[in-house]
Amino acid sequence: MTSAPIQTHPFRRRLLASAVAAGLLHGAAPLQAQGTQLEEVLVTASAREQSVQDIPYNISAMAGSEMEAQQITDQADLLRAISGVSVVDRGYRNSGTVNSIIIRGLNVDSSLNGDVSLNAVPTVSTYVDNTPLFANFVLRDIERVEVLRGPQGTLYGSGSLGGTVRYITRKPNTEEFEGQLSGSYSQTDGSEGDNTDLFGMLNIPIGNRAALRASAGRIDNDGVIDYVNAYQLNAFGEPLIDAGNGNCVSPRDASNDQLLNNGACYRNAEDADDVEIEYAKAALAWDITDRLSVRGSYHHQQDEVGARRATTLGDNNQPQDSPLYRNYGEHESGQVLLEPSSREVDLMSLDVEWDLGFATLTSNSSWYDHEGAGDSDNGGLWVSGGEDDPAASRDWIESFGYSGWPRPAQRAERGYEDDTFVQELRLISNESVAGFDWLIGGFYMDQDLVVYQNSWNPGMNAFNEACRATGSPVCDNFWPRFYSGLTERDFEYRRDVQFEEVAVYGDLTYNVSDTFRVTVGARWFDNETVNDTLMGFPLVEGWTSSEVPQSTDDDSDILLKLNLSWDVSDSAMLYGTVSEGYRRGGANAIPSLENGDNFGEPNAEAIRNYDKDTATNYEVGVKGRLDSLSYTVSAFYVDWQDPQLNATSDWYGFFLAANGDEASTQGIEMELDGYLGERFHYHLGYTYVKAELDADFISPQSGGVIAPQGSTLPGTPENVFSASVDNTWALGEDWSLVARASAYYQSEAENYINQRSVINQTFDSFWLFGASLSLVAGNWDLTLYGKNLGNEEGVTGAFTSGYWSYDTGVFEQWYGNGNRQMIVQPRTLGLTANYRF
Repeated sequence: MTSAPIQTHPFRRRLLASAVAAGLLHGAAPLQAQGTQLEEVLVTASAREQSVQDIPYNISAMAGSEMEAQQITDQADLLRAISGVSVVDRGYRNSGTVNSIIIRGLNVDSSLNGDVSLNAVPTVSTYVDNTPLFANFVLRDIERVEVLRGPQGTLYGSGSLGGTVRYITRKPNTEEFEGQLSGSYSQTDGSEGDNTDLFGMLNIPIGNRAALRASAGRIDNDGVIDYVNAYQLNAFGEPLIDAGNGNCVSPRDASNDQLLNNGACYRNAEDADDVEIEYAKAALAWDITDRLSVRGSYHHQQDEVGARRATTLGDNNQPQDSPLYRNYGEHESGQVLLEPSSREVDLMSLDVEWDLGFATLTSNSSWYDHEGAGDSDNGGLWVSGGEDDPAASRDWIESFGYSGWPRPAQRAERGYEDDTFVQELRLISNESVAGFDWLIGGFYMDQDLVVYQNSWNPGMNAFNEACRATGSPVCDNFWPRFYSGLTERDFEYRRDVQFEEVAVYGDLTYNVSDTFRVTVGARWFDNETVNDTLMGFPLVEGWTSSEVPQSTDDDSDILLKLNLSWDVSDSAMLYGTVSEGYRRGGANAIPSLENGDNFGEPNAEAIRNYDKDTATNYEVGVKGRLDSLSYTVSAFYVDWQDPQLNATSDWYGFFLAANGDEASTQGIEMELDGYLGERFHYHLGYTYVKAELDADFISPQSGGVIAPQGSTLPGTPENVFSASVDNTWALGEDWSLVARASAYYQSEAENYINQRSVINQTFDSFWLFGASLSLVAGNWDLTLYGKNLGNEEGVTGAFTSGYWSYDTGVFEQWYGNGNRQMIVQPRTLGLTANYRF
């Protein structure tokens, strides 16, 4: 089989023998001495195989071998090792719900998002090989990861406002039988247990033209967070009742007096946020002829996470001499219910490549089924809100008429089911004709996404029956006593969104001379969204939820790109780009008060739909090399029109997306990679971003100001610095020692788009340091490593104490604290062994 030839230019060809190409794909062979002669790096970000130095915009990549050397298996660690990318680190909990990647500051959503699948898609698109999907697969048997900065709308479509991240897996190898066995053991500060990571891979040639590659693994990590005042629960998830003298009884076995008057039993759930992940993938490749090849692949992953990796600040507002008093320490959470999550994802794809001579035709077909669910403790949302001003407390237990219940429990069950088919065709020129290279493609997506929330009150029915049996004055302000048989579900929400998109795109490059090129690109798209939503208050058996009037949305437009690149010398290229990106609009399905709909919202027509948002990127840069280093420097300005904000409606809290007016981001990005001497290798990255609203963000429903002009966009630190160094010593003919160190720094960042809001919190700057020492001998290596050696909290998202807190205002018998600080993984020390054959 032959593929589209590598597109090279004069100064690139002169560099290939000695270019330090690892500046953008650092670490092509991390456990072997390399000197300064490094191989050319090939990427496929432009839909054709090219040297990374030939791509005239800012792209970084990391080899799978370097990821293995740095013990990187998850997204947060990976993206912190790549310059200019920010990420909200929530650990593995709900890790397939929201991708939380921010490039060039394009984000207006709160950093606390992540418990529910949002209406608006992320601003950074992610691909697994050729499939547009965020699944947060464990990063094993990866060929490389490519990070494209800035809008990529013409090639990658919706969601590529800030950029695109591509996870490229290793393909079956028809040349030789090979395999790998890997095991890792580690311990994390704050945990009483340990972590294990097992992985295996086999590549089996089948004749001369086919091969099968399969891998599987399991991650089993003990948690670090102690839920120190968690309810003890029965088999039905209901709080046990304190019967005195250290005895606890299920509400289903308790007396009426106990049900009406006794508090709950508590426990310390140590290391609650444990993680179990099982994953597998297989690919079968067949070169049918020298010109025609096919590859089918399958990915599967299943996650079980015990709780949220988040800590609580302060105490629970009880007298210090009370046995219920808690002053939360390091690695402690104040929630009374654990917050587990689970998910399962299956991805199947079929790739066909046919060399037609004048061009190469590729077909990429993908099907995926991705579903997950997670629980949240909403108690702090119900009872608090007035830590600074008790008069501002929400007091929802009293307001909703649930007063008197001595063991309040509010569990929000949120989940998603995503079933999608994607088909893409591309035809790419193999040779320049009259100085022109070209690419044309077509794209189709058919998605059915279900998002749901059920809010449960476990134990409420037993309390209600006691109220009905006794007529106790304890229940005077508990209205459900008038009904027999409670479902304990007082909120049901289900959103079924059907989305369909068709797009046609193309790139045309004119090689004006051997050193100067002009590229234009365009993408036409047409999409349609249908939203059917169900919402209700089915607390009493027999009560049902109502359908919300259906909402639809359709949109069609054209995106454009212009790129100029000039080889100013044999070792440097200047480029300039103007590119557009967008996120699709959609339908919110909001019932109308004016039309008399159940749960009708005022001014519902203003929020029934949301428009696409667009970003126009203006970028100039230079990339090249000087002796033993390579470099990339770029400056950018992004004009963001109609930014989409994920929010809720004013009255009943329908999930929705709304458009603002405008925002902008601007900054510089720099990367250096090279050698000092023959063995000491370094990689440095720095990014400065200023991101803010250029106009007030106005609520389309109420007309109020959500955030004023000049507000800093959340989740984006102004300054991000990353560095890694490694040195190799030859110990003998087959032995070597490799030492590595890494550092990451980010400056302050905001939690919410309005810095005056109680939902906002300014996160402190932090440093993360890592190091490893590897002993390499033939086919095996042994690595001792440490992550987050300074044991920083590194908070990047929060449920703030100003909004989620302890019981304030009217006391409602809730003894937890709902604020949560999402922290990075604490200091972890481990040992990894690899054997390759």
